[in-house]
Amino acid sequence: MGDSEQEPDGERNHRVAKLPVPGKRNILITSALPYVNNVPHLGNIIGCVLSADVFARYCRLRGYNALYICGTDEYGTATETKAMEENCTPQQICDKYYAIHKAVYNWFNISFDEFGRTSTPQQTEICQAIFKKLLENNWLSEYTTQQLYCDTCKRFLADRLVEGSCPTLGCNYDSARGDQCEKCGKLLNPTELKDPRCKVCQATPKIRDTDHLFLELPLIKDKLEEYISKMSVSGSWSQNAIQGTYAWLKDGLKPRCITRDLKWGVPVPHEKFKDKVFYVWFDAPIGYISITSCYTPDWEEWWKNPENVALYQFMGKDNAPFHTVMFPSTLLGTEENWTLMKTISVTEYLNYEAGKFSKSKGVGVFGNDVKDTNIPAEVWRYYLITNRPEVSDTLFTWEDFQAKLNTELLNNLGNFVNRVLSFIAKPPGRGYGSIIPDSPKADLHPSTKMLAEKISNHIDQYIEAMEKVKLKQGLRIGMSISSEGNAYLQESQFWKLYNEDQGSCSIVIRTSVGLVYLLACLLEPFMPSFSLEVLKQLNLPTETKFSLSDENGDLERARKPWEILPAGHRIGMPSPLFKELKDEDVRFFREKFAGSQADRAVQAEAEAKRLAEHLKKTKISVPLN
Repeated sequence: MGDSEQEPDGERNHRVAKLPVPGKRNILITSALPYVNNVPHLGNIIGCVLSADVFARYCRLRGYNALYICGTDEYGTATETKAMEENCTPQQICDKYYAIHKAVYNWFNISFDEFGRTSTPQQTEICQAIFKKLLENNWLSEYTTQQLYCDTCKRFLADRLVEGSCPTLGCNYDSARGDQCEKCGKLLNPTELKDPRCKVCQATPKIRDTDHLFLELPLIKDKLEEYISKMSVSGSWSQNAIQGTYAWLKDGLKPRCITRDLKWGVPVPHEKFKDKVFYVWFDAPIGYISITSCYTPDWEEWWKNPENVALYQFMGKDNAPFHTVMFPSTLLGTEENWTLMKTISVTEYLNYEAGKFSKSKGVGVFGNDVKDTNIPAEVWRYYLITNRPEVSDTLFTWEDFQAKLNTELLNNLGNFVNRVLSFIAKPPGRGYGSIIPDSPKADLHPSTKMLAEKISNHIDQYIEAMEKVKLKQGLRIGMSISSEGNAYLQESQFWKLYNEDQGSCSIVIRTSVGLVYLLACLLEPFMPSFSLEVLKQLNLPTETKFSLSDENGDLERARKPWEILPAGHRIGMPSPLFKELKDEDVRFFREKFAGSQADRAVQAEAEAKRLAEHLKKTKISVPLN
């Protein structure tokens, strides 16, 4: 069925690492490494880890040899800043938030093959080895740059330690970071900001000279453009990734600084720059490689094997140019045979109710919040994928969440599965005593034959959408099979057929229960815990591996739903799969998640104090024995 749970840490030492298999489709999947200094919100989750997980599960469903790698991005200014805020060391921040991220993704059933981190010896080793190759091949230059220095803090200020007004015409956002404006998305240098201020002490910094190493992107331009023009077509890059990449190229490639005046990062192995570390956007993508090396010592079989491995990468739009320009340039500059990205799937922003999700401002629903709602993981996964911002920004609203759950999951999918299984479970005389009936000559039954043709077309469309990483479309097609099933049941009037034409009724019911299994199979990448529950209710082993692989012939069997499950099989106990979300629940959640996390924390503290005061004043009478 594909992994629906993360394997326990104790079992990791006993596993056999996956390696590319000659003659098979070997797919290496990464999602943008989430930054470790905050709890991920729903926008982060759909933008990278959940989208990649859906695709990884689909690949396993097809029998491809897929490896899904991710982990936390731990070096750089943001971690140093968070450590200052929480009065601890950067390593303590990383350890704390790594555990939070891991717990959130476990709850969401994200099936990583390895979820690692970048603050490892392997990261240092591989990062420094790539740097040395770039140096040896003369792709690096030294420049004296002007950087903001804070006299109060006695330090050069890295990009994220500076805030100010965005210099972009028409933007003027007054909290733009030194590396990027969150409002307009423009990449910036700290010295470009208007009215800059030190994020730590709010003092106005001064400009000072400092020496840094730069990757000479203009020299790599020809190799890079050849790679982009070829792979963006053959890899079917998403349109927003192509637009963002060509916008960078159109502006003209400039040398890009790869070092920073920081302590928390991979040290630069160069005598003159030994007090500096690598810029996070140089070392973070190398994290995909180092995390793979933590998974297997034979990591080069994945990362230096472009003839046999296809690399698929998932991320939000603000990360795209670093993966289509910076990271490929870094690998091309080593002049080694790296597995370069074939396909990139980039999402726009998921916004929350009236505004944007924001980690820095604590606005929206966060990964650790969803567990407290008591709404199951599969419902969140379903909603996020149906709302995946593939071509434009989309909006999370509680009313829409309610409508999708109640209409699509409960009334369509859940209703279909429950109607079929409940009827089979009825005692003989009213149903089939939990035994799947036989269905001779089902292929000659007119409405069943028509249904099979529709289902066959849907399966072809599902595979076409998923192969092109159109996940939202794949889910919509899968769900339409449930709608077809409901219509088929309704038109057959099976409750009447049971008494009037048992042969036809048996065909309808065995076909329908086959569709139940098929839906569990097609929807497993999107809602693995739903599929697991369907297996239980069908009384099938929960370790069953769903398959849509041509080589096993399962694709043909899926085109004849009456043959999917054997006649005579005893099903388990049916029960409702989804629970209605009521209007009062929606009102409660909207109020609960209004404002920011900080506001909510203040409110919770005030409420706790009020309750404590109330309890102090309350006289407790102790009964006498």
